[in-house]
Amino acid sequence: MMNIFLINPPNCGRSIPEERYGISSLKQIFRGEPLALEELAGNLLEHTVRILDLKADPDGLDRELIEFQPDVVGITGVTCEANTMLQLAAMVKESCRATVVIGGIHASNDPAFFNHAAVDYIVVGIGKKVFADLVRALESDTDTSDLPGVIRTRPGRQLERPPLRNTVDDLVMERPPNYDLISRYRSHYILEKLGITLGFVASAYGCPHRCLFCSIQGQTGGSYLTKSIATVIRDIGLLVDSPVIRLVDANTFGDAKRAIALGRALLASGFNKQYLADIRSDTVVRHPEMLREWKEAGLRAVIIGFEELDDASLSAMNKANKACMNAEAISILNDIGITIVGDFIVSPDYDEDDFDRLGTYLTTRRIDLPMITVMTPLPGTPLYRQERHRIINHNLDYYTLTNAVTTTKLDEERFYSRYAALLANSHQNARL
Repeated sequence: MMNIFLINPPNCGRSIPEERYGISSLKQIFRGEPLALEELAGNLLEHTVRILDLKADPDGLDRELIEFQPDVVGITGVTCEANTMLQLAAMVKESCRATVVIGGIHASNDPAFFNHAAVDYIVVGIGKKVFADLVRALESDTDTSDLPGVIRTRPGRQLERPPLRNTVDDLVMERPPNYDLISRYRSHYILEKLGITLGFVASAYGCPHRCLFCSIQGQTGGSYLTKSIATVIRDIGLLVDSPVIRLVDANTFGDAKRAIALGRALLASGFNKQYLADIRSDTVVRHPEMLREWKEAGLRAVIIGFEELDDASLSAMNKANKACMNAEAISILNDIGITIVGDFIVSPDYDEDDFDRLGTYLTTRRIDLPMITVMTPLPGTPLYRQERHRIINHNLDYYTLTNAVTTTKLDEERFYSRYAALLANSHQNARL
């Protein structure tokens, strides 16, 4: 038996508009339970496991390291947390002799970033199965070189990255997330506008589409993997005190036949919960009756990546969708009574007319909560490879999706002023 310590980084993304121009409304704060770590912990039943969420307990690291004395420390995070992940790894190494393992979406897309002396191993992909396999190998002091998805760091030398081949076996569906390990933080995971406790459940991993800007395919190797309906119902049932469930999949409805069956299972479950889930607009248009059934089962809101307003812009993103689909989806969801959280992407190349056009679009359509981000070439994505020569800010602290890391067409201060005003205006009557 080993002591396994899993760490979620603190809020650490930085804001150009705040630091340079005093515009504080755009600073990105990440909230929500660390489901990836709960999933890992659920497959480590033979060991003693703790989760530290530094977003909820920002001063807890030294205390927990001294008290717990871990044998293995796992750290996860997104791109804007990557620098902090390395800092945490160094702090762990200074404090104890634990083996440090880095994982998560940025590690999957850009593992070389973590080829550092403070890091012993990098896990790419979903990680639930292979992290447990790595812990088992470390406990028995056996060879780790053949573990798929595990990379031994080689500071100063090029990493040898194995091919990523995640399958449904990597979901380890027979072992649910260990939600109990974050019970002390549960009060932090709320929908602030409504004061409702929010629980996270994963029903699918990956996405069958290939949007230029998306980092998801780096974690699943392009696969779309789904949990069984019984597994999803079981996991939701474990969140007894969470009246609202966020299905954190990149695309909950990527397999329409399965999604219909899942909606019917939710309706039959008697949970009396509400759900937030991601869906594509073309799926809404093709399967409106599915959405009506999901509404009856408790679907409160859907998150849709509308991204841009015209077909040319959508095509440039490899979005594989049409503006007319977006318009029809909005109409269908309004008719059904499902709240729309609409994702839009502002390009650094936007000029005054582009901001005006998006502002008009948002004021003339019933999108309940517009979410507007800045097009960001995240390392490891096709967009990064395309835009790498244009990047002027390589500090990953700023890769929060609310900073322009390439040159803006407008004067930079004007760009952020228009962006902030657009966001403020679109949120005046927002509801969820």
